[in-house]
Parts: sequence; structure tokens; C-alpha cells
Amino acid sequence: MHITASVSINDDASVLHHDYGVWLEKLAPHAPVSYYRHSVGEDNADAHMKWQIMGREVVVAITAGHLDFGTWERIFYGEFDGRPRKRVRVKIIDD
Repeated sequence: MHITASVSINDDASVLHHDYGVWLEKLAPHAPVSYYRHSVGEDNADAHMKWQIMGREVVVAITAGHLDFGTWERIFYGEFDGRPRKRVRVKIIDD
């Protein structure tokens, strides 16, 4: 529910978490903030770009009352700005 935080599904491996952090920082480095036009009054342009790459929502099937994931899959919340409070909304659609 915020444009600098993401939700994604991936493998729950600590080395992969590390690799994503390094990869995202290479794609959209935080510093120098003067590199971005969105640096006046805020220094979170990189957070907006990281959000754009990682996405803001996931869809997960529920089977027999349980989230239907692969063996190592988990839902991850990525916080790229860190300052404002965030909310997470879960919406269940049933047919």
C-alpha cells in the first residue's frame, strides 16, 4: 500500500536475499541522491525504482485452506525507503 515497499514471491534462501539486495542496489543505487531529480526534499528516488522492479502485489492460490506454494516459496515484503509507516492489505477473492 505504499510506492516504496514491495511484495513478491521467491525462494526463501538467505543467500538469495543477500543477492537481491546487492542486485537492486546496483540497478538503483541510493547514493549519490543528487543523481536523481527526485532528490529535492526527499532522498528516496531509488526506493521508487526498486519498488517498480519488485512489484506491489502477489496472487497465491489457496488449496484445502492452505497457501499453495512450491517447496521453498514464501511471500516477501521489501521495504526500500524505511521511514514512513506502512500497511499491508490482504484481499481474499473466492469464487
